Amino acid sequence: GVTRISKDGETFILFLTNGEQIKSKSVLIATGSKPKKAHIKGEDIYFGKGVSTCATCDGFFYKAKEVVVIGGGDTALQEALHLAKICSKVYLVHRRDTFRSAPNTIKRVKNTKNIELVLNSSPFEVYGDKMGVSGLKVKNTNGELRDIKIPGIFTFVGNDVNNQTLIQEDNSFLCDMNEKGEVIVNISMKTSTPGLYATGDMRIAAPKQVV
Repeated sequence: GVTRISKDGETFILFLTNGEQIKSKSVLIATGSKPKKAHIKGEDIYFGKGVSTCATCDGFFYKAKEVVVIGGGDTALQEALHLAKICSKVYLVHRRDTFRSAPNTIKRVKNTKNIELVLNSSPFEVYGDKMGVSGLKVKNTNGELRDIKIPGIFTFVGNDVNNQTLIQEDNSFLCDMNEKGEVIVNISMKTSTPGLYATGDMRIAAPKQVV
């Protein structure tokens, strides 16, 4: 694998894990991103057994069943709307009472009858058995616990960009990044460094889904 990409004049140098180096005139980087953990008790135990980060991938497993969506951003709301078409009910758990999403998306969520908003509440514990998830305990700002019995939990609390290979020896990045650590590109996927291109989920404005 590649541990670091640097540039010397017009030439890129790719440092490999085996100690070798590869030189190139141009580089296309597509190392992606990974969903952030919600850091809930039981999340790791039941990941893939009822806890998911992709409604498009796993939503059909819960047809006509109730599920929980955790998050308050655009992705969480869009995925809640997607799940509402498949599931009998969607509980949308968000730690605040306002959402970080487009006004039209928020309106659609609030007008969807089988989406119940569980606001000012944080996920406390995922629990279940050998068969998988049985429910989620959430705690509101008053410290009160609510037990939501569901077989599926979808977490959408952001992504960590796999940008480590762009970090230089002085801890700067090889090209311009935004505050989220995503690579800034133009419509041609060009970065601020000539000859370096970035695509996929590591770049700005990525769809976060394989088309």
